[in-house]
Amino acid sequence: MAYGYIGSMKTQPGKRDDVVAILLSGADSLRDLGCRSYVVGLAADDSDTIVVTEVWESKDHHDASLRLPEAKEAIAAAMPMLTGEFSSRELVVAGGLGAGD
Repeated sequence: MAYGYIGSMKTQPGKRDDVVAILLSGADSLRDLGCRSYVVGLAADDSDTIVVTEVWESKDHHDASLRLPEAKEAIAAAMPMLTGEFSSRELVVAGGLGAGD
């Protein structure tokens, strides 16, 4: 079964759009790395919170993507704009639209 990850992060006031741009900047290349679905969402009840939902071929694919130099650079660029308030949840993906086979 595929690996799923849901994470949220809170940005400094007024920095949400900048962080979203960073998160989306490498999205096109994720499919080649084993990503089946990558969605960046804006919390409807908090103008400073971003929620990212991902589905990967496996946890190893996800972890490998985070070790790439461009991922490390994006994380380093975003970190000063974040408050340090994060949440995350790992999932075993049973299926659904965008989850692949």
